[in-house]
Amino acid sequence: MNIIYNLLQFVHYTVCAGLILVVLLQAGKSGGMAGIFGGGGSDQIFNAPSGMAFIKKLTVAMACIFMFTSLVLTKVSTNMSMMSVVNQLSNIPISAPYSPQEPIEPIEME
Repeated sequence: MNIIYNLLQFVHYTVCAGLILVVLLQAGKSGGMAGIFGGGGSDQIFNAPSGMAFIKKLTVAMACIFMFTSLVLTKVSTNMSMMSVVNQLSNIPISAPYSPQEPIEPIEME
């Protein structure tokens, strides 16, 4: 179970980094403050062409994988923490109430 959880975490982090890169590669809409003052030309230099449907499809696929791994990691980690609490409770011995052998004497303050 722990190996699957670690593998799923690796996939999740890899997809997260890839999703950030793919989103940054997409072309802007040139509708921001730079477009008002005529600075929209920089979008064509630093971004991929807007006709790339592959990058858009890749973004959607990576976003779906990211959401799926997020949900599965949440479910698995919840189950792992619940199992550990149940295991801890089952290991507690049931015994009589605590009764010390010698009475505790109060400390005298001077």
